[in-house]
Amino acid sequence: MKLYYHPLSGHAHRARLFLSLLGIEHELVEVDLTKREQKSPEFLKLNAFGQIPVLVDGDTVIPDSNSILVYLASRFGKTDWLPVEPRQAAAVQRWLSVAAGDLAFGPAAARLVTLFGAKLHADEVIARAHTLLARIEIQLAGREWIALAHPSIADVALYSYVARAPEGNVDLSAYPNVMAWLARVEALPGFVPFAQSPAGLAGKAA
Repeated sequence: MKLYYHPLSGHAHRARLFLSLLGIEHELVEVDLTKREQKSPEFLKLNAFGQIPVLVDGDTVIPDSNSILVYLASRFGKTDWLPVEPRQAAAVQRWLSVAAGDLAFGPAAARLVTLFGAKLHADEVIARAHTLLARIEIQLAGREWIALAHPSIADVALYSYVARAPEGNVDLSAYPNVMAWLARVEALPGFVPFAQSPAGLAGKAA
């Protein structure tokens, strides 16, 4: 398998993290975003949207990080990570939707401002981030994992951008349940860390 990624992309990290948690051998192919390689004709053949990550498994090409998580869990029969029982499957899918929506427009967007100079209203996206973190904090009250009684791809989908939220000037200190959950993810066998940068609050804490 090949994973087209960039080390500072949280979407790419969630795919890389799940490959590692499953112990699946893979080759990392770095896509240089500064040179806009993701918009090259060659890359657009893999993903017409010009986005990373993309997983190539033989003749099968899977773009989109959440789709990659679903594909890998299904491909390798990991029903603990992605259940087939309807209620459990729905619980996981709910948080995949959060990862594609609220997470992308909150913590991930705030980080885009500091790391990549995105033309977004910082106060607005930081406020969205805190709204989401408060909801995750409540979700984790009295439980260890986001969707199920054990780790699932919902945890993988949320981890990267929550962990690096301080890089977008989003303070995690008011969310003890969230911080404890991050530590549990980081203690999973096969965990691989997400590259850190000195942006935002992360730089001030260094």
